[in-house]
Amino acid sequence: MSPVHFIAIPLFAAFLIPLVGKVSKNLVKLIPGIVFLYLSYVAITLFPIGIHKPIVEIIAGFKAPFGISLYYGPLAAFLTTMITLIGFVIWLYSYKFIIREPIEKYYMLFMMLITGSTGIVLTGDVFNLFVFLEITAIAAYSLTAFLRDKDGAEAAFKYLLIGSFSSTFVLLAIVLLYANVHTLNMADIATKISSVPLTTRIFILILFLMGLGIESEMFPLNGWAPDAYSQAPSPVGAVFGGIVVKASIYALMRLIYLMFEFQSVMHFLVIMGVITMLIAEMSAMRQQQIKRMLAFSSIGQMGLVIIAFGVGTEPSVRAALFQMFNHALIKSLLFFAAGYLVFHSGSKKISALDGLGHDKPITSFFFAFGALAIIGLPPFSGFWSKLYVLLSVANSGLFAAVALILFSSVVEAIYYLRVVSRLYFNTEVATDVRRTPVSGLVAMGILTLVILFVGFYPNLVLHWMTPAANELLNKAAYIKAGLFH
Repeated sequence: MSPVHFIAIPLFAAFLIPLVGKVSKNLVKLIPGIVFLYLSYVAITLFPIGIHKPIVEIIAGFKAPFGISLYYGPLAAFLTTMITLIGFVIWLYSYKFIIREPIEKYYMLFMMLITGSTGIVLTGDVFNLFVFLEITAIAAYSLTAFLRDKDGAEAAFKYLLIGSFSSTFVLLAIVLLYANVHTLNMADIATKISSVPLTTRIFILILFLMGLGIESEMFPLNGWAPDAYSQAPSPVGAVFGGIVVKASIYALMRLIYLMFEFQSVMHFLVIMGVITMLIAEMSAMRQQQIKRMLAFSSIGQMGLVIIAFGVGTEPSVRAALFQMFNHALIKSLLFFAAGYLVFHSGSKKISALDGLGHDKPITSFFFAFGALAIIGLPPFSGFWSKLYVLLSVANSGLFAAVALILFSSVVEAIYYLRVVSRLYFNTEVATDVRRTPVSGLVAMGILTLVILFVGFYPNLVLHWMTPAANELLNKAAYIKAGLFH
């Protein structure tokens, strides 16, 4: 069994789907599910191996640093398993939600997103990192405009415009790296980058921060996110928040921890994380549309993750990974529930949700459940990850950051509870008799059960995140495995 399957199988499925669409639309819908079931088997098989000893897969027979390699260590094992889990649930939700033609286009682009995101996590060289970023971005632009309305087209154009700057910055950084160290292998670059003049290294770092900061929703580079999240179909919002942004943050942190050991960079990450979190949470409170509120909330959560990575200790990195995992679960649940609440109310406005808790009790329950989980109430999983972030930041002496995190949590609680109160305590409104499909309810139910399970048994997940955090921090071990496997 090889990590190559995480990339090759969804890529093959993406090319297969348009051909199968000529024969059967129903079969098109089944292909991603079959792919995710197979990838789940691959993940279960490889996870216990990669968590203890990295697997370095050589492509085309040329060993590093000359050839292309995939690096499947504890961190990649954790992230690819998470992407597979979230991807499967999103497919299940999409099964009845996506009914607009051409459905083969949606599923093809969805599998391209999975291919690109897993490729970002697994690749061992910077040029292929750029290639997978581009695959992910192109699929994301297209899915943003999938509904083919005016607002969706405008959001996709904005995403495309800002994303083109991201691509340019990352490519320029790679060109400068190659011009100075004459290699594209990440582990090899890490051994040679100290020979690069300091000013050049700083410039390369700035280019990476700007390019990957756009995809990671870091302020002020996140102007694309609110429109893209709110105008794309609801399952696509879950893909963005649960998969795409997580892969981008991984790429940024992998490069920083491996190649740029400036203490000032870590301070910068903490500061930008705090700013991103505060501005996003305050903006979310002002939103009148439910999906835009969720978009700003997602940006705020990514700010919290960036703070934890910026602290740079083993407990803080572990807390950041735990927060990424929980956010992927909870925000996917919120987008799923919001998608059907919008569908039932006929409007994206929060004010249109009045009384839906009585009329659509199951879907409303799932949204309320997700809202309580994301603000960090026990016994939900979000409580533990937020607590561990706070403790790790406090143990590093950053008490101002702790105070600001607590303040943003209060703001977050206010706007989420405002929506929940509208669902249950405002005047009940009459809606049509449309039901949430069973596949959608099952998808939301799976996420709910996982969130509860992790909330009651957080140490089971943290146990696997400890080696993942150590791998990110242990530069020497990555270099040894990447070059001398």
